[in-house]
Amino acid sequence: MDVTNMIRRYGAALRALLVFTVLLGLGYPLLIWLATLLPGLHAKAEGSIITAGGKAVGSKLIGQNFTDAAGDPLPQYFQARPSAAGAGYDPMSSGGSNLGPESVVDTPADPAKLVAGASPSDAGFKPSLLTLVCSRSAAIGKLEGVNGSRPFCTGGGVGAVLSVMGPRDARGDVVHPTRVVSVNEPCASTGQPFVDSYRGVRVECARFGEDYSSGLIVPVRGAASSEPQVPADAVTTSGSGLDPDISPAYADIQIARVARARHASPDQIRQVVAQYRTDRMLGFFGEPAVDVLQLNLALDSRYPVAS
Repeated sequence: MDVTNMIRRYGAALRALLVFTVLLGLGYPLLIWLATLLPGLHAKAEGSIITAGGKAVGSKLIGQNFTDAAGDPLPQYFQARPSAAGAGYDPMSSGGSNLGPESVVDTPADPAKLVAGASPSDAGFKPSLLTLVCSRSAAIGKLEGVNGSRPFCTGGGVGAVLSVMGPRDARGDVVHPTRVVSVNEPCASTGQPFVDSYRGVRVECARFGEDYSSGLIVPVRGAASSEPQVPADAVTTSGSGLDPDISPAYADIQIARVARARHASPDQIRQVVAQYRTDRMLGFFGEPAVDVLQLNLALDSRYPVAS
Protein backbone atom coordinates (compact mmCIF):
# COMPACT_ATOMS: atom_id res chain seq x y z
CA MET A 1 0.00 0.00 0.00
CA ASP A 2 1.22 3.49 -0.89
CA VAL A 3 2.37 5.22 2.31
CA THR A 4 1.15 8.60 1.07
CA ASN A 5 -2.39 7.30 0.44
CA MET A 6 -2.43 5.57 3.81
CA ILE A 7 -1.44 8.78 5.61
CA ARG A 8 -4.09 10.70 3.66
CA ARG A 9 -6.82 8.22 4.66
CA TYR A 10 -5.85 8.15 8.31
CA GLY A 11 -5.65 11.93 8.33
CA ALA A 12 -9.18 12.22 6.91
CA ALA A 13 -10.49 9.75 9.51
CA LEU A 14 -8.80 11.67 12.31
CA ARG A 15 -10.24 14.98 11.12
CA ALA A 16 -13.72 13.45 10.92
CA LEU A 17 -13.32 12.08 14.44
CA LEU A 18 -12.34 15.48 15.79
CA VAL A 19 -15.16 17.30 13.96
CA PHE A 20 -17.88 14.89 15.12
CA THR A 21 -16.47 14.84 18.66
CA VAL A 22 -16.82 18.62 18.82
CA LEU A 23 -20.27 18.62 17.19
CA LEU A 24 -21.87 15.67 18.99
CA GLY A 25 -19.76 15.40 22.13
CA LEU A 26 -19.65 19.10 23.00
CA GLY A 27 -21.91 21.16 20.74
CA TYR A 28 -25.08 19.06 20.95
CA PRO A 29 -25.03 18.65 24.77
CA LEU A 30 -24.34 22.38 25.10
CA LEU A 31 -27.29 23.18 22.83
CA ILE A 32 -29.62 20.95 24.87
CA TRP A 33 -28.40 22.51 28.11
CA LEU A 34 -29.06 26.02 26.74
CA ALA A 35 -32.55 24.94 25.70
CA THR A 36 -33.30 23.86 29.28
CA LEU A 37 -32.69 27.44 30.43
CA LEU A 38 -35.62 28.74 28.38
CA PRO A 39 -38.66 29.94 30.39
CA GLY A 40 -41.12 27.11 30.94
CA LEU A 41 -38.51 24.40 30.45
CA HIS A 42 -36.00 25.03 33.22
CA ALA A 43 -38.09 23.67 36.09
CA LYS A 44 -38.88 20.50 34.14
CA ALA A 45 -35.24 20.03 33.21
CA GLU A 46 -34.31 20.29 36.90
CA GLY A 47 -36.68 17.45 37.80
CA SER A 48 -39.92 19.36 38.44
CA ILE A 49 -38.88 19.82 42.06
CA ILE A 50 -41.53 20.94 44.55
CA THR A 51 -40.46 23.09 47.50
CA ALA A 52 -42.10 23.90 50.81
CA GLY A 53 -40.71 26.41 53.26
CA GLY A 54 -37.72 26.90 50.98
CA LYS A 55 -36.80 23.21 51.05
CA ALA A 56 -37.14 20.60 48.32
CA VAL A 57 -39.76 18.05 49.38
CA GLY A 58 -40.16 15.98 46.23
CA SER A 59 -40.84 15.96 42.52
CA LYS A 60 -44.09 16.34 40.60
CA LEU A 61 -42.99 13.33 38.55
CA ILE A 62 -42.09 10.81 41.27
CA GLY A 63 -44.25 9.41 44.06
CA GLN A 64 -43.14 8.89 47.63
CA ASN A 65 -44.17 7.20 50.85
CA PHE A 66 -46.18 8.95 53.54
CA THR A 67 -45.43 6.54 56.37
CA ASP A 68 -43.84 6.54 59.81
CA ALA A 69 -40.54 4.93 60.81
CA ALA A 70 -42.23 1.52 61.07
CA GLY A 71 -43.67 1.82 57.58
CA ASP A 72 -47.25 2.37 58.75
CA PRO A 73 -49.39 4.93 56.89
CA LEU A 74 -49.56 8.36 58.52
CA PRO A 75 -53.30 8.96 59.03
CA GLN A 76 -53.19 12.67 58.17
CA TYR A 77 -51.83 12.02 54.68
CA PHE A 78 -53.29 10.61 51.49
CA GLN A 79 -51.41 7.46 50.59
CA ALA A 80 -49.80 6.93 47.19
CA ARG A 81 -49.93 3.93 44.89
CA PRO A 82 -47.74 0.95 45.90
CA SER A 83 -44.27 0.87 44.37
CA ALA A 84 -41.98 -2.01 43.40
CA ALA A 85 -39.09 0.30 42.49
CA GLY A 86 -36.32 -0.61 44.93
CA ALA A 87 -37.46 0.16 48.47
CA GLY A 88 -40.20 2.30 46.92
CA TYR A 89 -40.20 5.06 44.29
CA ASP A 90 -36.45 4.69 43.70
CA PRO A 91 -35.65 6.29 40.30
CA MET A 92 -32.46 4.23 40.10
CA SER A 93 -34.49 1.00 40.36
CA SER A 94 -37.52 1.97 38.32
CA GLY A 95 -39.65 -1.02 37.38
CA GLY A 96 -42.59 -3.21 38.29
CA SER A 97 -42.78 -6.51 40.11
CA ASN A 98 -42.66 -8.55 36.86
CA LEU A 99 -45.53 -10.66 38.23
CA GLY A 100 -48.31 -11.49 35.79
CA PRO A 101 -51.95 -12.60 36.00
CA GLU A 102 -50.93 -16.26 36.29
CA SER A 103 -48.96 -15.56 39.48
CA VAL A 104 -51.45 -17.06 41.96
CA VAL A 105 -49.41 -19.53 44.05
CA ASP A 106 -47.19 -18.30 46.91
CA THR A 107 -43.77 -19.64 47.85
CA PRO A 108 -44.26 -20.49 51.56
CA ALA A 109 -41.98 -19.47 54.39
CA ASP A 110 -39.94 -22.02 56.32
CA PRO A 111 -41.79 -22.31 59.66
CA ALA A 112 -38.59 -23.22 61.50
CA LYS A 113 -37.04 -19.90 60.45
CA LEU A 114 -40.17 -18.02 61.45
CA VAL A 115 -40.01 -19.57 64.92
CA ALA A 116 -36.37 -18.50 65.12
CA GLY A 117 -37.45 -14.89 64.58
CA ALA A 118 -36.78 -14.41 60.88
CA SER A 119 -39.07 -12.17 58.87
CA PRO A 120 -41.35 -13.89 56.33
CA SER A 121 -39.20 -12.70 53.42
CA ASP A 122 -36.00 -13.90 55.12
CA ALA A 123 -37.73 -17.22 55.77
CA GLY A 124 -38.30 -17.64 52.04
CA PHE A 125 -41.83 -16.32 51.67
CA LYS A 126 -42.56 -14.92 48.21
CA PRO A 127 -46.15 -13.83 47.70
CA SER A 128 -47.83 -14.24 44.36
CA LEU A 129 -49.36 -11.26 42.62
CA LEU A 130 -52.78 -12.48 43.72
CA THR A 131 -51.80 -12.60 47.40
CA LEU A 132 -50.13 -9.18 47.14
CA VAL A 133 -53.37 -7.75 45.79
CA CYS A 134 -55.47 -9.56 48.41
CA SER A 135 -53.30 -8.54 51.36
CA ARG A 136 -53.10 -4.91 50.24
CA SER A 137 -56.84 -4.77 49.71
CA ALA A 138 -57.53 -6.20 53.17
CA ALA A 139 -55.08 -3.77 54.80
CA ILE A 140 -56.48 -0.74 52.98
CA GLY A 141 -60.03 -1.81 53.79
CA LYS A 142 -59.14 -1.93 57.49
CA LEU A 143 -57.29 1.41 57.33
CA GLU A 144 -60.05 3.26 55.49
CA GLY A 145 -63.03 1.56 57.11
CA VAL A 146 -64.35 0.10 53.86
CA ASN A 147 -64.94 -3.43 52.62
CA GLY A 148 -61.53 -4.73 51.53
CA SER A 149 -62.78 -8.01 50.08
CA ARG A 150 -62.32 -8.81 46.41
CA PRO A 151 -62.82 -11.83 44.14
CA PHE A 152 -60.36 -14.75 44.49
CA CYS A 153 -59.20 -13.57 47.92
CA THR A 154 -59.67 -15.28 51.29
CA GLY A 155 -60.96 -13.41 54.31
CA GLY A 156 -57.41 -13.46 55.66
CA GLY A 157 -56.04 -11.58 52.66
CA VAL A 158 -54.31 -14.29 50.62
CA GLY A 159 -55.07 -15.76 47.24
CA ALA A 160 -57.98 -18.22 47.38
CA VAL A 161 -56.33 -21.01 45.38
CA LEU A 162 -56.75 -24.78 45.57
CA SER A 163 -54.63 -27.61 44.22
CA VAL A 164 -57.10 -30.29 43.15
CA MET A 165 -55.59 -33.76 42.73
CA GLY A 166 -57.10 -36.83 41.11
CA PRO A 167 -57.61 -38.53 37.72
CA ARG A 168 -58.11 -36.18 34.78
CA ASP A 169 -60.01 -36.31 31.51
CA ALA A 170 -58.66 -35.54 28.04
CA ARG A 171 -59.01 -31.79 28.61
CA GLY A 172 -56.98 -31.91 31.82
CA ASP A 173 -59.91 -31.36 34.17
CA VAL A 174 -59.98 -33.41 37.36
CA VAL A 175 -62.82 -35.93 37.06
CA HIS A 176 -62.93 -37.27 40.61
CA PRO A 177 -60.95 -35.21 43.17
CA THR A 178 -59.08 -37.36 45.67
CA ARG A 179 -57.26 -34.60 47.55
CA VAL A 180 -57.68 -30.82 47.73
CA VAL A 181 -55.18 -28.42 49.31
CA SER A 182 -55.44 -24.67 49.94
CA VAL A 183 -51.94 -23.96 48.66
CA ASN A 184 -51.59 -20.41 50.00
CA GLU A 185 -52.73 -21.24 53.53
CA PRO A 186 -50.06 -23.07 55.58
CA CYS A 187 -52.32 -22.76 58.64
CA ALA A 188 -51.56 -24.39 61.98
CA SER A 189 -53.25 -27.58 63.14
CA THR A 190 -56.00 -25.54 64.79
CA GLY A 191 -56.53 -23.36 61.72
CA GLN A 192 -59.11 -23.85 59.01
CA PRO A 193 -58.74 -23.25 55.27
CA PHE A 194 -60.93 -20.61 53.67
CA VAL A 195 -63.33 -23.26 52.35
CA ASP A 196 -64.27 -26.52 54.09
CA SER A 197 -64.76 -28.71 51.04
CA TYR A 198 -64.49 -28.76 47.28
CA ARG A 199 -66.73 -31.08 45.25
CA GLY A 200 -67.30 -33.22 48.28
CA VAL A 201 -63.62 -33.50 49.29
CA ARG A 202 -62.34 -31.94 52.52
CA VAL A 203 -59.89 -29.09 51.90
CA GLU A 204 -56.52 -29.35 53.68
CA CYS A 205 -54.09 -26.66 54.68
CA ALA A 206 -50.77 -26.55 52.84
CA ARG A 207 -47.72 -28.09 54.52
CA PHE A 208 -44.25 -26.66 54.09
CA GLY A 209 -42.03 -28.75 51.83
CA GLU A 210 -44.86 -30.54 50.01
CA ASP A 211 -45.17 -30.14 46.25
CA TYR A 212 -48.71 -29.49 45.00
CA SER A 213 -47.81 -28.68 41.41
CA SER A 214 -49.19 -32.02 40.21
CA GLY A 215 -52.69 -30.88 41.09
CA LEU A 216 -54.95 -28.68 39.01
CA ILE A 217 -54.59 -25.10 40.27
CA VAL A 218 -58.09 -23.73 40.82
CA PRO A 219 -58.65 -20.11 41.93
CA VAL A 220 -61.93 -19.78 43.85
CA ARG A 221 -63.84 -16.61 43.13
CA GLY A 222 -65.88 -16.46 46.32
CA ALA A 223 -68.84 -14.17 47.02
CA ALA A 224 -67.02 -10.81 46.87
CA SER A 225 -68.42 -8.08 44.64
CA SER A 226 -67.06 -7.76 41.12
CA GLU A 227 -66.63 -4.04 41.88
CA PRO A 228 -64.44 -3.90 45.02
CA GLN A 229 -64.54 -0.77 47.16
CA VAL A 230 -60.73 -0.69 47.14
CA PRO A 231 -59.74 0.36 43.59
CA ALA A 232 -57.14 -1.39 41.47
CA ASP A 233 -54.47 1.31 41.67
CA ALA A 234 -54.48 0.99 45.47
CA VAL A 235 -53.36 -2.64 45.31
CA THR A 236 -51.15 -2.84 42.20
CA THR A 237 -47.89 -1.16 41.27
CA SER A 238 -47.31 0.70 38.03
CA GLY A 239 -44.84 -0.38 35.37
CA SER A 240 -42.36 2.29 36.47
CA GLY A 241 -43.03 2.14 40.21
CA LEU A 242 -42.76 5.93 40.27
CA ASP A 243 -46.34 7.13 39.72
CA PRO A 244 -47.00 10.36 41.67
CA ASP A 245 -50.78 10.21 41.17
CA ILE A 246 -53.70 8.09 42.36
CA SER A 247 -57.16 7.63 40.95
CA PRO A 248 -60.04 9.80 42.22
CA ALA A 249 -61.65 6.59 43.49
CA TYR A 250 -58.64 5.84 45.72
CA ALA A 251 -58.60 9.44 46.93
CA ASP A 252 -62.32 9.25 47.76
CA ILE A 253 -62.00 6.34 50.18
CA GLN A 254 -59.19 8.15 52.04
CA ILE A 255 -61.09 11.39 52.64
CA ALA A 256 -62.85 10.32 55.85
CA ARG A 257 -59.61 9.17 57.51
CA VAL A 258 -57.67 12.31 56.56
CA ALA A 259 -60.56 14.53 57.72
CA ARG A 260 -60.58 12.88 61.16
CA ALA A 261 -56.82 13.18 61.53
CA ARG A 262 -56.86 16.88 60.57
CA HIS A 263 -60.04 17.76 62.52
CA ALA A 264 -61.72 18.96 59.35
CA SER A 265 -64.95 17.98 57.67
CA PRO A 266 -64.96 15.52 54.75
CA ASP A 267 -66.38 18.27 52.52
CA GLN A 268 -63.45 20.56 53.35
CA ILE A 269 -60.96 17.82 52.46
CA ARG A 270 -62.94 16.94 49.33
CA GLN A 271 -62.69 20.54 48.13
CA VAL A 272 -58.89 20.44 48.39
CA VAL A 273 -58.79 17.10 46.58
CA ALA A 274 -60.78 18.62 43.71
CA GLN A 275 -58.15 21.33 43.28
CA TYR A 276 -55.42 18.76 42.63
CA ARG A 277 -57.43 16.52 40.35
CA THR A 278 -56.67 16.47 36.62
CA ASP A 279 -59.06 15.05 34.04
CA ARG A 280 -58.33 13.30 30.76
CA MET A 281 -56.33 15.36 28.30
CA LEU A 282 -58.62 16.58 25.52
CA GLY A 283 -61.34 14.52 27.13
CA PHE A 284 -60.05 11.10 26.09
CA PHE A 285 -56.26 10.81 26.65
CA GLY A 286 -55.21 9.12 29.89
CA GLU A 287 -57.24 8.78 33.09
CA PRO A 288 -58.36 11.26 35.78
CA ALA A 289 -55.75 11.52 38.53
CA VAL A 290 -54.98 13.22 41.84
CA ASP A 291 -51.47 14.53 42.61
CA VAL A 292 -50.70 13.08 46.06
CA LEU A 293 -47.67 15.16 47.05
CA GLN A 294 -49.16 18.54 46.16
CA LEU A 295 -52.45 17.56 47.80
CA ASN A 296 -50.72 16.63 51.05
CA LEU A 297 -48.68 19.84 51.04
CA ALA A 298 -51.85 21.87 50.56
CA LEU A 299 -53.50 20.05 53.47
CA ASP A 300 -50.48 20.74 55.69
CA SER A 301 -50.91 24.43 54.90
CA ARG A 302 -54.69 24.66 55.34
CA TYR A 303 -55.40 22.02 57.97
CA PRO A 304 -52.14 21.40 59.84
CA VAL A 305 -51.86 18.66 62.41
CA ALA A 306 -50.66 19.79 65.83
CA SER A 307 -47.27 18.26 66.67
